[in-house]
Amino acid sequence: KIPALVLRFSCLAENLAKHIAIMSKAIFDQIEAAVKSKGAELVKMGGAVFQLVISDAGEDGKFCIDLKNGSGATKRGEGDKPDVTITMADADFVAMSEGKLDGMQAFMSGKLKISGNMMLAQKLGPILESAR
Repeated sequence: KIPALVLRFSCLAENLAKHIAIMSKAIFDQIEAAVKSKGAELVKMGGAVFQLVISDAGEDGKFCIDLKNGSGATKRGEGDKPDVTITMADADFVAMSEGKLDGMQAFMSGKLKISGNMMLAQKLGPILESAR
């Protein structure tokens, strides 16, 4: 009975991991669509290259948003020279993008980590809002 239980738990954990990656992917898709449709407007708002890292989603959790050059661009994976890198868990990223988690509270509680130009991270909230 124990090996069957372990196998069942393993399958549940695997399905949960796939679901986690999908939650971030949907938001990445929204951001991608917003950059394609209103890139010039977002470049005015952003003026930077943002690297998002979803800490519990592996390689699928890396997404770069270039709102510095031209009419903007996005890239799955790592960008060349991000101005700011924002790292957080998938559930927290989803909550923040839905407006349920305040970015400053997330940062102060350690749920959101920033490297690079911290001031640029504050611009991401309004950008996520306009991507919804």
